[in-house]
Parts: sequence; C-alpha cells; structure tokens
Amino acid sequence: MKKIFILTGEPSGDKLASEVISEVKKKRSDLEFLSVGGTNLENLGIKTIYDQAEITYIAFTDVILNFFKIKSKIKETVNEILKFNPDILFSVDSPDFTLRVSKQVKADNPKIKTIHFIAPKVWAWRESRVKKMAKFLDHILLLFKFEKKYFDKEKLTNTYVGHPLLDKNINENIKIDQFLDKKNIISIFPGSRDSEIKYHVPILLNFIKKMINKDSSYNFIFHSTNNTKKLLSSLLLKEKIKNVEIINDDKIKNMVLKKSIFAVVKSGTVSLEVCKMSVPSIIIYKMNFINFFIAKLLLNIKYVNMINIINNKEVIPELIQSECNADEIFKSVYYFLKKPNLIADQKKKIKNTLKSLTSPSSSSDEASKIILSYIS
Repeated sequence: MKKIFILTGEPSGDKLASEVISEVKKKRSDLEFLSVGGTNLENLGIKTIYDQAEITYIAFTDVILNFFKIKSKIKETVNEILKFNPDILFSVDSPDFTLRVSKQVKADNPKIKTIHFIAPKVWAWRESRVKKMAKFLDHILLLFKFEKKYFDKEKLTNTYVGHPLLDKNINENIKIDQFLDKKNIISIFPGSRDSEIKYHVPILLNFIKKMINKDSSYNFIFHSTNNTKKLLSSLLLKEKIKNVEIINDDKIKNMVLKKSIFAVVKSGTVSLEVCKMSVPSIIIYKMNFINFFIAKLLLNIKYVNMINIINNKEVIPELIQSECNADEIFKSVYYFLKKPNLIADQKKKIKNTLKSLTSPSSSSDEASKIILSYIS
C-alpha cells in the first residue's frame, strides 16, 4: 500500500492540508496516511503522531528560547517519518519546522518524494533560501502566480495551484440558532497561538468596551481554535463583558462570519477567508519589541496583508505594533461602519484581487493531482 506522511506545524497548516488531502482521498481510497496534524486532519481519520501544539511556536524569540526542544522534536519527527517509510512527505507551511524535517528526511532516505505546500515568502525576505530548498524538495506548490519566477530561477519544480481557502463552499444548511437573534455581529480573529491571544485579547477587549459604550447594539464573537479556547475563555471571564461570545466549530464559524457586518482580523491566512465571505475588515498584529525589531530589519515589504501586497496599497487597513491599540482599532472600525461607501469600495477591490488568487478549477484539486502523480 502506498503511503503519505502529512507534516504541518500549526492550525492554519492543518486546515490547508486537510483541504488537499480530502481531494486525494476522493481520488484514491487505497492510501495509508500518518501525520503531524490537528483536528482537521483528525476529522479525515488521519492519526497524528503527537499533539501539534507541541511545535506551534510563533516567532524569533520563541524559537531561540525553545531551541533544544524544537531540535529534539525535529529529530523525533524525522525518526517517525523514516519508520513509517512513506512514498511522499507532504509538508505544509511552517517552513522553519517542516522544511528542516524534510531536509533531514531526504538526506536519510532520498527515495521519499518531498512536496511542500505554501512556498516560504522568499519575495519578502531571505530569497537565498530557494537555492537550499532546491537540494531537498522535489516539488513546491505555489499560492500566487508572481512567486513562480523565484523558483524557476533555481530550477526547483513548482506549480501554481491557487489558494485552497478560496475553494470552499459554505454549507447553508448548518443551523446557528443561538446566533439568529443577534444583530450587528462583529467577528474577531485574535490568532491561533497562545502568544497571539495574550498580546491581542486584552487590546481587543478594551476596543469592545469602547464600542459598547458608543453603541450597545453591537455583538462580538471571537473565533477560536480548540487549542486556544480555554485561554481565551479565561481572559474573557475576568472582564465579564456583555455581548461577547466564543465559537470554535469551523462550520459554525463560517456561518457566523457570513452574518457579520465587520471583522477585526489577526494578520495571516484567515484574512483571506474573511475576504472570501465579502466581510469588510481591518488587520491587526502585535508582538514583543525584539521580534518586531528583527522583523523590520529582515522584511522588505511595505504591507503584511496579501491583498495589500498584491495591490501595493492599503485596501484593508493595517494596525501593526504601536498602532495595534484599542483607540486606533475603535476609530478604524467605527469610521468604516459609518461610511458605507468605504465598505463598498473595499469589497469591490478585494473581489477583483481574489480572482487572481483562485485556481481555474480548484487549488485543492490541482494540488492533489501533483501529489498523486508522484505515487502513480
């Protein structure tokens, strides 16, 4: 029996991987899977060798502080993959972890085909990484057309497949009775890591207080992962703010988001989901000073959000670091809500941009075909 090992490093990667593997399973029912994954892959019946939370570290200082633990986890993961002896190692995102594992696996067993999904943002920083990746990756799958030239240059086989999160159709039959009576819903995405929750939630709670003081008709719903729900709940419980709830069921989250009038979104993949639902939004992000200082030194991009990067202008307002505070978030959100023309303009520009990110068929389908071509 042919085998595929799926390697992810955080919840967003688990979600992306599940979209692709779901298509693989539709095409071939005779495959064996094992993973480092989360709830989305587990829902497909795929076992994970350990809890994904053990390797979900956020930034430079976290990696440094946990260097020996991460190194040990890389070794453990490599050993488990070699023991499983897959035909394909399919790694998704989290390059600082997944690509280190792939490199070692390829060195120890060159017969294992290595396919990586979501190319590291070499156009933003460390373009030299491509030359190194070409030595141990057999194929890399791209989300964006403009990335192709960077990998063609080093003769690393690559395919533009588009973004899986833009493929999904929302199930309209899901019941969300507990939210039906709620109006003026503002969806909040604080992040999928504990460190992001700790930085963002206190700021977001102060923002919510300001909004409620201005107009008590707004309802705020935090979109959480299973891993962060407990921490998020404890922070909300201390404040005892009305009109605030938490949801962590992905299907319900989609329907609640669709019903929302606005969203405050942590910078990252989830912002594309919000854009697909045609929900107006702003982007926020805050980290510790050292991480931010290092990022500023290394990054050569003007914006953090992909919609803004592609348009080379701020289609979606970004409140990063010092601007990520309750006052600025309140001003931005409240201003947008009182300016329907601004919301309409943002939606129009986002709609046009998303067309350039969507595969002609389905990115998950295209990615699954590449994977299966290595098995056939």
